[in-house]
Amino acid sequence: MVNEPTHAPLLSIVVPVYGVEAYLYQCLESIRADVPAGEADAVELIAVDDASPDGCGAMLRSYAAGRDGVRVVHLGSNVGLGLARNAGLDVASGRYVWFVDSDDWLPPGTIPAVLDRLRQHQPDVLMLDHLRVHEDGRREVDASSHLLRGMPGVARLADQPQLLRVQHTAWNKVVRRAVLDELELRFYPGWYEDIPFSHPLLIGAEKISVLDQVCYLYRQGRQGAITSTRSGRHFDAFAQYERLMDWLRLRHPDEQLRAELFELMISHLLVVVGNDDRLHPHLRRAFFHRVAEHYRRYLPTGGYPVPPGVAGLKHRLVGRGDYLAYSALRQAHRVAGRLRRSGPAGGADNGAGPAVADEDPSRPAESATGTGGGLAVGDAELDRGDALVGRRLP
Repeated sequence: MVNEPTHAPLLSIVVPVYGVEAYLYQCLESIRADVPAGEADAVELIAVDDASPDGCGAMLRSYAAGRDGVRVVHLGSNVGLGLARNAGLDVASGRYVWFVDSDDWLPPGTIPAVLDRLRQHQPDVLMLDHLRVHEDGRREVDASSHLLRGMPGVARLADQPQLLRVQHTAWNKVVRRAVLDELELRFYPGWYEDIPFSHPLLIGAEKISVLDQVCYLYRQGRQGAITSTRSGRHFDAFAQYERLMDWLRLRHPDEQLRAELFELMISHLLVVVGNDDRLHPHLRRAFFHRVAEHYRRYLPTGGYPVPPGVAGLKHRLVGRGDYLAYSALRQAHRVAGRLRRSGPAGGADNGAGPAVADEDPSRPAESATGTGGGLAVGDAELDRGDALVGRRLP
């Protein structure tokens, strides 16, 4: 059942809901309570119950009852995050749409700032900053947030190419609905659904605006979250990148963009293959070889910008399909990381988290490689000044 609005709002906020009973109220209230007085007609909240197995469906019915501007869509079967977003998009009536995940929330003052910027710049895409919030309450600036700094007015991606390296999620972008139709963008089933959505959105947008303000609080470490779940479904990333590359070939056959996206793809897939929270060890070899297949399949004819340091070395090992050398490098680098953490300045090693080499690829290369610490495997090659590092790989 969907409660129809009386007129079209400026902004539709779509919240897909599944298995988040403990977090749902905080998410919904952070949106609704932030709508300014006198602006109730400018914002609609569309919650999509993706056949949640807990009490979320009942919570949504109760929450929507008697609250104007709140609409609920109940799906008959579980379809997954991407298709649940599509279901909300299908009934959204706003000129702009924002996809907010139901285990995250907005800080106070976000909605007024977003509405003001939409009216001021009338962009195709409005990009937002965020913080990562850990279970212990610690808040962390995202590694790619600095790329949003100092961009006045509106621009195209060609003028601000660093925006392609901002974390490629749907929830850090408010999108003009007509642009989604013009670019023929929707979400696909499977995990990593943001890949063939977020990059094409930035590539095809004529007017990109940046709101250099923390507008989103991204919950980390939640049990059941994709990034904290060991599963073979992480292999879905390969199909999503195939969709991205197909879209690029058909809609924007630009060699420079292809090279940039190729580097981002390989770096992202290396994050997944190196992360113990995502892949069980017995799946790591098969995943690595799938990365190597994508490397050979999509390698640009003119090469691509290889990251420096250990990250670049991993790229070259993928290009050679050398899993044994990659595995040895990964293990040595993680041991070096543990030694650094257990040193006099780092305190005792608590085994918390992967070594820095397995972090998000959006982190600038110099801070992501973590080349210190006496790395036995790979340092010799790096010290030789391998000509491939930092250059376009033929």
